[in-house]
Amino acid sequence: MFQKIALAFFLLCFTINYSQNTVNLKGKIIDQKGSLPLESATIYLKSVSDNAVIDYTISDKNGNFTLKTRKNEKPVYFKVSYIGYVDYSEKLDHLKQDKDFKFVKLTENINTLNEVIIKSEAPPIRIKKDTLEFNASSFKVRPDANVEALLKQLPGVEIDEEGKITVNGKEVNNILVNGKPFFGKDGKIATQNLPADIIDKVQVSDTKTKEEELSGQAATSNEKTINLTIQEDKNKGQFGKITAGYGTDDRYESSLLFNHFKDTQKISVLGSSNNINSTGFSMDEIFDNMGGGRNRSVWVNNDGSFGINGMQFGGNSGITKSNMIGANYADEWANKKINPNGSYYYTTGETTNKNKTNRINLLPTGNTNTVAESNTKTITDGHNLSANFEIKLDSTSTLYINPEFTKNEIKNINSGIEEAFDETGTILNQNSSNNKWASENNTFKNSIDFYKSLKKKGRGISAAFVNEHNTNNSDLNTKTSTIFFQSGNLADVRDQFRVDESKNNNIIATIGYSEPLRDSLVFNFETTYNYKKSKDTRNTYDFDNALISYSNFNSFLSNDIVSSTSSVTPMVGISIRKNKIGGSISMGTEIINFNNESTYLLNKTTVNKNYMYPKMNGYLNITLGKSKSIYSYYSYTVNLPTANQILPFENLSNPLNTIIGNADLRPNENYSIYFNFNNYDYASRSGFYAYGSGNYNVNQIVSNTTYDADFKATTTYQNVDQAYDYYVGFSFNKSLKKEKSTFKYSFGIQVGYDYNQGLTNASLFESKGLKLTPRTNLTWSHDNLITINPSYRYTYITNDYINYVIDNTKNFKHNAKLEITTYWPKKVVLGSDFGYNYNSNIANGFQKDFYLWNLSLGYNFYNNRLLAKVKVYDVLNQNVSAVRTITPTAITDSENTVLQQYAMFSLTFKLDKFGGKDKNSNSVIVLD
Repeated sequence: MFQKIALAFFLLCFTINYSQNTVNLKGKIIDQKGSLPLESATIYLKSVSDNAVIDYTISDKNGNFTLKTRKNEKPVYFKVSYIGYVDYSEKLDHLKQDKDFKFVKLTENINTLNEVIIKSEAPPIRIKKDTLEFNASSFKVRPDANVEALLKQLPGVEIDEEGKITVNGKEVNNILVNGKPFFGKDGKIATQNLPADIIDKVQVSDTKTKEEELSGQAATSNEKTINLTIQEDKNKGQFGKITAGYGTDDRYESSLLFNHFKDTQKISVLGSSNNINSTGFSMDEIFDNMGGGRNRSVWVNNDGSFGINGMQFGGNSGITKSNMIGANYADEWANKKINPNGSYYYTTGETTNKNKTNRINLLPTGNTNTVAESNTKTITDGHNLSANFEIKLDSTSTLYINPEFTKNEIKNINSGIEEAFDETGTILNQNSSNNKWASENNTFKNSIDFYKSLKKKGRGISAAFVNEHNTNNSDLNTKTSTIFFQSGNLADVRDQFRVDESKNNNIIATIGYSEPLRDSLVFNFETTYNYKKSKDTRNTYDFDNALISYSNFNSFLSNDIVSSTSSVTPMVGISIRKNKIGGSISMGTEIINFNNESTYLLNKTTVNKNYMYPKMNGYLNITLGKSKSIYSYYSYTVNLPTANQILPFENLSNPLNTIIGNADLRPNENYSIYFNFNNYDYASRSGFYAYGSGNYNVNQIVSNTTYDADFKATTTYQNVDQAYDYYVGFSFNKSLKKEKSTFKYSFGIQVGYDYNQGLTNASLFESKGLKLTPRTNLTWSHDNLITINPSYRYTYITNDYINYVIDNTKNFKHNAKLEITTYWPKKVVLGSDFGYNYNSNIANGFQKDFYLWNLSLGYNFYNNRLLAKVKVYDVLNQNVSAVRTITPTAITDSENTVLQQYAMFSLTFKLDKFGGKDKNSNSVIVLD
């Protein structure tokens, strides 16, 4: 409590002190001729001495503005900029008291039909239709800073402790460079590695689907896209960096990123190799590839996996050795009529892990306890090739083609033992296994989008075609022994070779037509045909001791399953597109033909179903101000059961669990709604964001498992009446500046509630869960020399049960982190990340809390081209991997192999040559 009071007192004193040292500038921006108010004019202050931007704001719909800024005894320029008008400038000798400019009259620039920007006078922020544009040179960052550091300086842009980027409360899910993907649309490689000083503009707009892009329609998404434009003189050159490191316990790491930009052509190569569980590409400026230190980017997940362009690499528990190399190409052909973009990745990895699991099985007849230990080694090898071509057929027609091909090979060796006990400690069964599994997966996917605009504005025809073909072949050599202690049944001993073949084909064809009814009202018609077909074949062979081979076909463990689904969905809708209001509602009917067939023990089982369901979705977006809006979305969808869930044959592949489908299953119906409200005030640099979401499910499909005396399971599937969940939350952030110091703080809370029905041992139960998650984050920085960033998150979870073996479960978690970065003294970089985690519900025998402290000390030399670092992972040697998972049927505690303490020395070399000139020298380099 004392700490909370102290923090509140500190913030109050800081705010009072800040208010005493501020002045208010106000006025109204109008057109000189008509005296009409000018909305979204940029008002800003610049220092006379160094031309640096001091502060800024934007006029409201009535042309009024208020700029609250700190007092300044030095001369400043007061400037106003508005597209199509001559800039207004006035020199002020000082800023010591409030000032009312009354009416500021702007003169129209009659010589410009389009926007003209004088680069030296570019305002820090400009709003152009649906795009918010930041002038990068107006925001001060370190000379060697990356784009992520630049984004953190932009008002309304937040990067949280998990690396998620938001702009005015809306999440960024797409990052482009000069309008094109840079190693995938997630773009984290761009923000982590592109130098900030080559960026000209940071443009923020609503994320659009490909159809919306091609047709020029308003975005239906509530997410944002960031486009980084490169300065014209920097769009020709080479830049990148390479890192290599070696440490104790034979730990090593290496990373490479090389970029060649030449006008519209961009070629990039990246690579990574390490054995420190960084299964992707990081290049973090403080900790390089070290996990747990600044490892907060969205593209790096808690399990160590990472993603590029929707692909996931890594993610296994344990310790991983990984290698990855990739290339990206972008250009413009045929006088900008063809825009190609392509990438290729090759990855390999080897993961070893030891797992220890303790599971309490919650049953109406009494709890049982399962204890298991296993050793696993996994080897992966993968290729990914993707490309996209946007082709301008003529002034009214555009074609977009996006082929993708992936090939992955996985080899897995696993051995383990599992034992089940009743409440008295009496053993029920024991299973030991040794498995060798190999799999090859090949996927080809191609999507084609076409749009043609017709004579009338807003009238157009769209078409889309997607085809996907996937094959998966795997071999399993399994040796298992299962002993049943209570029933007297014979032991189940297997020495088998299993071959699985899977083929999946999917085709989606859509055609649409839009007809403007009025300037702001559009009628839409769309029809979608969807066809899916899958074939799964399993052949199992027992070992023949006489022939010393796997030649005895086991019909009990072999089967064929064929499933096909075809659907036609005609939809009609209305879209409204006004300056302040945008939205649409679409309704139609989904006609589904669902056919399934299995062959088992020479018997064919067929389950065919025909369904007809309504289909509806819609959204509404209301703009209340420049950065204040309300967004909501609603949808109704139907989810079919899988072939395994609906086909009533026995699956005996698992000696401890027999699975039988249910032909009477009904599809699950889902009603989903989402809303948010966000408001960011540029003048006060404060933002508020509130949101909520809910799902209601009818005929939800759940598993129904019963156990015999040996705790051997038989599982089938059933529909339950209903299930629902929802969450609401809000967050607030504010930035305060005083002299060369910046203080940012944010806090928020999310509350979630869910209701579920389930079955265990054929008994129906109800579960009600509540989850409460408050969080806070503080950042203090001084003149780009030091940054201190503490953060804290608390999680409270409680579950209440009806007609269940227990009535309630409760647990809470603490997650705290303190990041410190200093760039003082000159050429020295120090990073310290200290984290604390506590879980109240970890079982006895597993560690409930642990500390993770990572340190990094670097020194720049050779004209800042070389950076030498010494890093220590887990300074206190506390890292553990104890995880508790609570479900309505079990409480599971597991522990996996984790990376132990190590130290590493690394060396990073930076390359940057633009326009033929080395940025750090006067020598001229000739580019090919």
